[in-house]
Amino acid sequence: MIIGMRLFAVVVAFCTVPVVAAEKAEPVRMGCGLMTFDTVPGWGLRPDGRSALGPTHGAVVIDRDGSIYVSANKGVVVFSPEGKVIREFIGPDYTMLHDMEIRAEGDAEYIYGARNSSAEGIKFDARTGELALRLPFPKESGLDLKKFSPTAITVAPNGDIFLSDGYASNHIFKFDKSGKYLMHFGTKGNDLKQFNTAHGMTLDTRYEPPRLLICDRNHAPKGRLLHYDLDGNFLQELATGLGMPTSAAVQGDYVSVPDLHGRLVILDKSNTIIAVLGHNSDPATRANFNVPQPQWIEGVFSGTHGSYWDKDGNLYVQDWNVDGRIMKLVRVK
Repeated sequence: MIIGMRLFAVVVAFCTVPVVAAEKAEPVRMGCGLMTFDTVPGWGLRPDGRSALGPTHGAVVIDRDGSIYVSANKGVVVFSPEGKVIREFIGPDYTMLHDMEIRAEGDAEYIYGARNSSAEGIKFDARTGELALRLPFPKESGLDLKKFSPTAITVAPNGDIFLSDGYASNHIFKFDKSGKYLMHFGTKGNDLKQFNTAHGMTLDTRYEPPRLLICDRNHAPKGRLLHYDLDGNFLQELATGLGMPTSAAVQGDYVSVPDLHGRLVILDKSNTIIAVLGHNSDPATRANFNVPQPQWIEGVFSGTHGSYWDKDGNLYVQDWNVDGRIMKLVRVK
């Protein structure tokens, strides 16, 4: 179903809240209907009140124990549900994870990451940080690329891995679970079946069989969401007019989609927008990396980049931000 700008504007008008300054440390209610949330002021800050992250340009995932993994430029910081840092993976193997997915495999859980600045995908143990797999540019593809800059990664039910070269060729590469190159699909452009920055990607489990949900961030005139099957075949354009959609996270029949312009949209299984969270009406601070912590406003996002649901339907939202902003939104029952 195609979502136009008129519907988007209506949702913004009815599902946003007044600006409230962060320093007041009062929760802000946002969203509407089934998707109403309260912010948790100060969540994820260290005891001295400073961010635990440093600059962020990444993603959020949650393990089966409820621990929250947030990727920052320096590495991955793991929080308890209460917002306390419980461990970190810092070092050259964990820097600049632009996108992450987490998968249970037997008794272990693994994080899959796309590293645009390091030109690779990786897989590592979520508990120990031990590297299990690297996915460099597959020379077996026969392509001659001047640049390889992965922005998104996801994993099929059978273990096949999809890695999107969203900041370069816009090809999406498919590997088997051992890292063997299988195929690639997609090209750069603004036609229906082309990508203009295939920035985000996840497995859309709202449907059977599951399919790829791809965030085509810069597609003219406005960003959109697409479905492809797991063999790389185009299925449909399912939502347009989304600004700059950066990533997607699915829970049940719902998907959360951060828009870099400082808002997060939630769509239902019919791909209708049912709520808009954190809408930033200030053009000076939306899609702006350089909004320092003293200028953060509770309940208003600046450069929304990553999101993830916990088992209770709460959301964790990360901004692309110079000081590293991660927010917890508690679902109102």
